[in-house]
Amino acid sequence: MSSFGQRMKELRKERNMTQQSTADIFSVKLRTYQGYEYGESYPEVAKLIAIADYFDVSLDYLVGRSDVRERQ
Repeated sequence: MSSFGQRMKELRKERNMTQQSTADIFSVKLRTYQGYEYGESYPEVAKLIAIADYFDVSLDYLVGRSDVRERQ
């Protein structure tokens, strides 16, 4: 299974978004967002929920616990 960072990058690229535009959407600095993709840091729970909602995936999928994208 993929890691959180890999999933973030995959979801961002599927929508043809830049790291900067994605960081802007989630109201974080570019370096903070890059930390997510590079596996150096992780968002707090409220931000994880917002990210999963934005990309319309389950939290388990987002954090790499499942390969099933759909939310239950």
